[in-house]
Order: sequence, then structure tokens, then C-alpha cells
Amino acid sequence: MATPPEPLDNDALLSAVTDAMVEMHERYYHRPPGSAKSQFMGDDLIACVLGNVYTDVEKTLIELQRAPVVTENRSAFQLAMGDRFVAAIEATTRRRVVDFISSHHVGPDLEIELFFLDES
Repeated sequence: MATPPEPLDNDALLSAVTDAMVEMHERYYHRPPGSAKSQFMGDDLIACVLGNVYTDVEKTLIELQRAPVVTENRSAFQLAMGDRFVAAIEATTRRRVVDFISSHHVGPDLEIELFFLDES
């Protein structure tokens, strides 16, 4: 993800954040999420919610009552990818991410990425 040449306004910034998260999902899971939206929660928190994120293999495991395997694998991957997610958001927002929380849920099929930004 390249740093935008000019600082982005709120709507363009949120769109760029969403695009960055969708790009990462496509790159590493080989499919886009079914839905994606980012929003500011105050001045220093960006939340990105992705829907319909599970692959066919993960959906099959969930149907076969193996949701804990999916949860463990996803959690390990999200933890390992944290630095890349943070780097993408820092490049997009031009602000330092001071904390990052990533989680997902089986029913409904959701993933959330929370980025706590430094003071602007």
C-alpha cells in the first residue's frame, strides 16, 4: 500500500483504509470479503468491519463443528499479520497506530480490525 501523495479527507481516508484491508484479505485468503466498511469512532479510532470472510475450507470446518480450529488458525494468522496491517494503516492515515486489535466471529461471519491512532 503506497502512501497517498496528499493527506486524505475523512471519506477518502476511510475508503482507502477499507481498500487496504480488502487488498490484504484478497492477497492472503485469495478472495475478497463479502462486505467491508471502515468508520471513525471518535478522533483516534478506526474500525474496519469485514463480512463473509471465511474461505470454503473454513466454512466446511465450521459446518462440521470444527469452529475452534478455524478460530485458532485465524487468530494465529491475524496476530502474525499485525505489523503488516498496522503498516498499511500508518501509510494511509499518516498517523502512528498505537494499538491494534483484530478479531473475528463465526456466527455471524465477521472480522473486525481496530486501529487506535496517536493524537493528530
